[in-house]
Amino acid sequence: MTTKKSLLEPHILCKKGDVAPYVLLPGDPGRVLRMAKQLDSFKEISFNREYRVVTGKYHGLSVTICSTGIGGPSTAIAIEELINLGAHTFIRVGSCGGCQPNIKIGDVIIPDSVIREDYTCLDYVPLQFPGVADRHVLRALEDSAVKAKAKYHVGPSISSDALYSKANKERKIIWSKFGALAQDMEAGTVLTLARVKGVFAGSILLVVDAEGEKNIKAKIALYSSEAKSGQGQLVEMEKRAIKIALEALLILGKK
Repeated sequence: MTTKKSLLEPHILCKKGDVAPYVLLPGDPGRVLRMAKQLDSFKEISFNREYRVVTGKYHGLSVTICSTGIGGPSTAIAIEELINLGAHTFIRVGSCGGCQPNIKIGDVIIPDSVIREDYTCLDYVPLQFPGVADRHVLRALEDSAVKAKAKYHVGPSISSDALYSKANKERKIIWSKFGALAQDMEAGTVLTLARVKGVFAGSILLVVDAEGEKNIKAKIALYSSEAKSGQGQLVEMEKRAIKIALEALLILGKK
């Protein structure tokens, strides 16, 4: 006999009907509720481990917001389980560090591709497999950013696994010379896994520390502190990035 409990996906603790086809993927569970405030209505479905899930409406479009935690492994679990429940379009909404001197705190990065220095997806495809944004999602994000009059940059970003490692810092320097715009820890998994699974994905990243900053930890800590309180300049910038992502989903939902 099949029970209701057996129908739940084991980590996000959702079942069929809980999840919309269109999904935003923040890393921080706390960001989920801040994002949900921009929906017309929403309901929290579950909160287990790093996975907080809400589903609601944005101008009539059903949207789910699911946090992924930090890094590729937990992100891959979320995407797999969301796909199992019918999700087909994903936008990562996260933060990043800028890699180019012209990119400033508060700017928005829309990666068209990701340099894969993260290794979760090696369990799916070889490293040579490209991490590329879906062209329709990319276009929708660009159009939405233009409409929002945001300062945005489109190009390759880097995703890595070990934020504080010496090797990570060295790779960032190398890839910056080849035009990498920014670095995060999840976009590579989102774009690569979506492509492998035959679904659609893009990413929008808010720059919270800039190239050349003497104390990057302090900038990241400031963003975390502001996010915790729900107040501050970076939180206001975050609201704009969220709005861009939601408007992009609205464009995609009309296709």
